[in-house]
Amino acid sequence: MKQYSSETRQDANSYTEWLLVPLRLIIGFGFVAHGYAKLSRGPDSFGAILQTIGILQPYFVAWVIALTEFIGGICLMAGAFVAPLTLPLAVIMITAMLKVHLQYGFSSVRLKGITAAGAEFGPIGYEMNLLYITGLLTLALSGPTKLSLGRWLSTRKQAKKTMSVSLLAMPKFGAAHLTSPLRNEVLSNTRFVLADKRPHL
Repeated sequence: MKQYSSETRQDANSYTEWLLVPLRLIIGFGFVAHGYAKLSRGPDSFGAILQTIGILQPYFVAWVIALTEFIGGICLMAGAFVAPLTLPLAVIMITAMLKVHLQYGFSSVRLKGITAAGAEFGPIGYEMNLLYITGLLTLALSGPTKLSLGRWLSTRKQAKKTMSVSLLAMPKFGAAHLTSPLRNEVLSNTRFVLADKRPHL
């Protein structure tokens, strides 16, 4: 019964990780799109907007925001550095919400009417800011997900650590009995183990 429960939990965790993949991709793509738009129009034009709402060093901050959104969005889509990027990207969203969108209420879609030129929309509320912030926090707290660079690096690091510790724990097949190239690779990946458990070879 315990074994069945453990397998069920593993399947549920795997399923949940797959569900987070489209969330990571769409949030990352959103930041890439916004960052690219700022860069293509020229950060100076965005800097003028920042100056209007009272941001210090607006033109420098405009470059920082545009590059952070563009590069950070690419990293999110790749599943790399998700947790560290959550803070600066969330700060951008919170600042936009407080300085611009909060005064217009919650809704991000305000259809004013349909004219011959097309649909007309009113000011955008803070709904989308909250969705982006919630998505970032969800990804950061969930850890590396499927199809991510973070998961690949974590798995590779854990595999090397497990292999190295296992080899050093077996006298007959320890580091001294490995061929020179493999021995050097094992030792380079386990210096911390050798420093604490065995003298340097």
